[in-house]
Amino acid sequence: MTESRSRDRARTEASIVAAAREVLAEDGFQGFGVNAVARRAGCDKQLIYRYFGGLDGLVDAIGADLAGWLESSLASESPPATYAELVERLILGFLEALRGNVLVQKIAAWEIAGPSPVVARLTAARGMALGRWMANTRGDLAPPPGLDAPALNIFLIAAVQQLVLSSSAAGSFSGVPLQSEADWERVKAAAVLIARRVYAEG
Repeated sequence: MTESRSRDRARTEASIVAAAREVLAEDGFQGFGVNAVARRAGCDKQLIYRYFGGLDGLVDAIGADLAGWLESSLASESPPATYAELVERLILGFLEALRGNVLVQKIAAWEIAGPSPVVARLTAARGMALGRWMANTRGDLAPPPGLDAPALNIFLIAAVQQLVLSSSAAGSFSGVPLQSEADWERVKAAAVLIARRVYAEG
């Protein structure tokens, strides 16, 4: 394969994945199919089979694409100084990333309301991305002894996810508004306070 053909294939694959994400975000799995994605991408559906092997391969490509997006969203120029700061970055970064991505919000909602093998694969890709980010960013940092950090961290991640989904669905959670930036600044301040208190050193 020449370099030119390789670039063309890479562009076409990226276009197909982008189209697949749009179709999935707008129409859900009921409207998600090879024909719908090919129409949105403006390509022959045979290219989806050739490049991805069909819908299953395309779903895996979406998962990989979303995983890369999430890791990029969480990236920072400087390493955290403490484990508490590491968790702050994880929670705040995940919150902002999730707020800005309708498809990831829908996947999180489907995970609860309509679990399926396809949703499980997309959810697993997100989980692996968070795990890779944590492993790559943590370095030698460790939580204070005696704390079950994995359980505490998933509790915080789940809380963030629920608040973002509630904001999208109802604009509030348990009567607390979640619409304006001021509302979200309250949430962020609470998350930082919890992380610092939970992972306080000494």
